[in-house]
Amino acid sequence: METSIAWNEDICIAEIRKFCKLDEISESLMCSATNQMNLSARAYHRILKLARTIADLGGSETIQPPHLAEALQYRPKLMVN
Repeated sequence: METSIAWNEDICIAEIRKFCKLDEISESLMCSATNQMNLSARAYHRILKLARTIADLGGSETIQPPHLAEALQYRPKLMVN
């Protein structure tokens, strides 16, 4: 079966489970980040796709915790006054 994905941004939600699999440590990191940063489902998926891109650029077949950490760094910080 051939996929029609040209770019990681084209990954649909159903394909995220296939292309953005996380190991136990990465899953724990994303769970903590989701709770601490109050991430929406959309933000969660966007971070996974960005982490996939970072992993691809690094030549990694899997998303590792450093890839997730870098993707999370790019999230805008909310300023509370």
